[in-house]
Amino acid sequence: MFGWYATAGEYATRTMDFSSSSIRILFGLKLRQLRLDKALTQYDLADMSGVSVSYINEIEKGKKYPKTDKIIALARAMGVTYEALVSVQLSKKMEPIYELLRSNILRDLPLSMFGIEPADLLELLANAPTKLSAFISTIMEIGRQYNLSVEEFYFAVLRTYVEMHENYFADIEEVADTFLANASPDPTSQLTAEFLSQYLREQHGYTVELFDDQSHPHLNSLRSVLLPTEKKLLVNQTLTLDQRAFTLGREVGFLCLNSKERPLTSSWVEVRSFDQVLTNFQASYFSGAILMRKDRVLPLMEHWLNLPTWAEAEVALEQMLDQLQATPETLLHRMSNFLPHYFGIDQLFFLRFEHRPGNTEFDLTKEMHLARLHSPHGISGEHYCRRWVSLSILTELAEKQKLDSLEKPLLRAQISDYIDSRNAYFIFGLARPLTPMRDLNHSVSLGILLNEASQKRIKFLNDPAINRRDVNESCERCRAVDCLERSAPPTLLHKRERIQTLKGALHELGVR
Repeated sequence: MFGWYATAGEYATRTMDFSSSSIRILFGLKLRQLRLDKALTQYDLADMSGVSVSYINEIEKGKKYPKTDKIIALARAMGVTYEALVSVQLSKKMEPIYELLRSNILRDLPLSMFGIEPADLLELLANAPTKLSAFISTIMEIGRQYNLSVEEFYFAVLRTYVEMHENYFADIEEVADTFLANASPDPTSQLTAEFLSQYLREQHGYTVELFDDQSHPHLNSLRSVLLPTEKKLLVNQTLTLDQRAFTLGREVGFLCLNSKERPLTSSWVEVRSFDQVLTNFQASYFSGAILMRKDRVLPLMEHWLNLPTWAEAEVALEQMLDQLQATPETLLHRMSNFLPHYFGIDQLFFLRFEHRPGNTEFDLTKEMHLARLHSPHGISGEHYCRRWVSLSILTELAEKQKLDSLEKPLLRAQISDYIDSRNAYFIFGLARPLTPMRDLNHSVSLGILLNEASQKRIKFLNDPAINRRDVNESCERCRAVDCLERSAPPTLLHKRERIQTLKGALHELGVR
């Protein structure tokens, strides 16, 4: 599961993979299991072995690993050999715990970010190994059924972490402010790719080199690659100036945040640890913070929120992109940093979709939900509603590309009323080709729940000119039988209706 675990045949040859803490836990679990199998209390074992009760308790909780003489005494007291007691093999019912301890999950996941100390988890392992074993087996089976990779698991953990903090990190903002005060104290100035490239060269001894299909033909799908031994940053020549600035700002972020473990490529070729995923997010956040400094962005957002019509707000958004020299994704991310923290609008989501023109599939490559899991959200194996502005804008973009009439990123908005709930969202999105992969388009969109807080704060939400549509989560769940955009039959809806009919029939028969 998750790519962490070895097969049973590898156990015997890879026991050296255990960390010292895992070996302590394994020994403690095994001692506790043997003691319980023989119906002994810790006091009984202490009397029989001469080892104190407090020390046995610490051993079983994985806090201590006994010396040889005490292991011999414990083994003799329970009628097993020394070798049997120190072996890392556990009983069949506890094999999932064996696999968990052999994995990197306890080492790689920063449990303290979620208020969980490793000692707490280890104590749970020691106190309820059989119940936890069953739970771990269930999680493993879910992972196998949905083919969940380690990368997807790490990204899911990161999303939870970001959502817990409402996508605002004061510590990174502070580092960004310090950098700006030292490197660019003029609040009206805009950091450029040229400035950041010069900073990397002069302050950190970097060489920044542009590459293309000729110089590095196999790297054309990447925005950047760092060669650490040479301190050389390769940057894709096809990037726009705003993309190049973000890429360089991200590299500055790794340095200013003292990132110890970090990815060397802009796109994920291989995810080796959660630390890489976390530091990449932090450096990207930093880049957005220095390129879109809050003392410039907040007044622009305040103005945008107070505009009375969407037509005016649309123009203001386009002007923000130009004034801040930002990518659409960076702009929407920055807005999602500030809307909850400064404007009290905390019920929102962010989506990024990718689409290859001519293809009927749309891939959700990034999502974030603040305060709750909003619709729309990622659904495995179903067809997302084609009425979502995130998808319709990509369809429109592909049509414009056919006619060669695309001059700037498309910007569209709508109010989406969800058919199966009372929720409505204001959603606006931007779409453009995905550089450097010219045959791939992407859209980014920000959705805001229509509630008392948002409608009071965002003046243009009452504009009747905003397009309004009934939408749903997916075609498979949707009851809109007359939908012209439908891509799949409503199979899940029909299944739910059949179950409801069956429940009704059973109820009439008195079956509760």
